[in-house]
Amino acid sequence: MKLPIYQVDAFTGEVFKGNYAAVVPLERWLPDELMQSIATENNVSETAFFVRNPEGVYDIRWFSPITEIAFCGHATLAAAYVIFRRQPAESITFGAKSVGTLTVWRDVDDRIEMRFPRRPSEAVHSVPPALLQGLSVAPKEVLVNQQAYVAVYESEQDVRALVAASEHLKTLGPLDVVVTAPGQRHDFVSRYFWPANGGDEDPVTGSIHAALAPLWAERLGKRELVALQASHRSGLLHCCVEAEHVLISGQAVLYLEGTIEVPVGH
Repeated sequence: MKLPIYQVDAFTGEVFKGNYAAVVPLERWLPDELMQSIATENNVSETAFFVRNPEGVYDIRWFSPITEIAFCGHATLAAAYVIFRRQPAESITFGAKSVGTLTVWRDVDDRIEMRFPRRPSEAVHSVPPALLQGLSVAPKEVLVNQQAYVAVYESEQDVRALVAASEHLKTLGPLDVVVTAPGQRHDFVSRYFWPANGGDEDPVTGSIHAALAPLWAERLGKRELVALQASHRSGLLHCCVEAEHVLISGQAVLYLEGTIEVPVGH
């Protein structure tokens, strides 16, 4: 069985930057174990699979090389980029079990904009020892939401300098860890570690900005923010905080277009 495949660098306008995602359009769903095998073989941060349902909504699922992920921003952006290439459209609606309906459209600056539900964080009163052991620089504050522990730092330099110990952070699963601080040239910066669910450090993580953008919007007193994920590849995210949603936009660029072949009846 032959399937189309695309590899897209998301949250960047430059190949080899941002976060890589594979996108596999489907006519019907494959068995879960086969989709996981494809994602493992691809070995990129995420592989997105989507099926267009009779109502015109693109049902979407995301798999890391290790497991299915409940919500992935950069692979959603990559999937939207592929759909916009394949057929002209004003907007796209994705459907996902974990987050419901996601609306995506092109904005005036040639970015792809996504409307995600806000994911508020709350203070952690008893910080897990493994979190402190896993970060070489101690945070000034720790919050948590349904996706990750949020370690807040004084400065961008702290975020860039810290070293993560995956063997400790992995024990915090299913939660991941994001570290964040005010930025020098951007409103805020972050790095994201997810050894329990995908890998040591994720290059750019769109989904966590549904939590980070409201946090920094409140602290900086502004609704529109520009965020830098300060990984080795780096990525730029434009965020706008609404009452119940966060608009997150970024560029994307095609790296690969091809065909994969998997055994029929696998």
